[in-house]
Amino acid sequence: MSIEMKTKFGQIDISNEVIATISGGAAIDCYGIVGMASKNQIRDGLTEILRKENFTRGVIVRQEEGQVHIDMYIIVSYGTKISEVAHNVQSKVKYTLEKTVGLTVDSVNIYVQGVRVANP
Repeated sequence: MSIEMKTKFGQIDISNEVIATISGGAAIDCYGIVGMASKNQIRDGLTEILRKENFTRGVIVRQEEGQVHIDMYIIVSYGTKISEVAHNVQSKVKYTLEKTVGLTVDSVNIYVQGVRVANP
């Protein structure tokens, strides 16, 4: 699936993988984030930190009735306030997608998959 945007110059189609990669990159830049996690971790019981090329496994982009919703699976750093980290990720992802793609996101849902000690 892709998101279609109409401008005065024509139509732009942006794939969900591109939006997921931009969202994952924005989330990684936030303080308190150790990395992105796979959305299938609950079933596996293992937490694996995803690399940049696999951000799409930790981000789900959904379109419902013309609205865009993003689900993100993250691993936070030990000793940080989880609610503040999640709020910062939500704000940064919304801002980044608005500025880089021109896409208004209706909701960014954060799922914390684990807590790890950050690498020094």
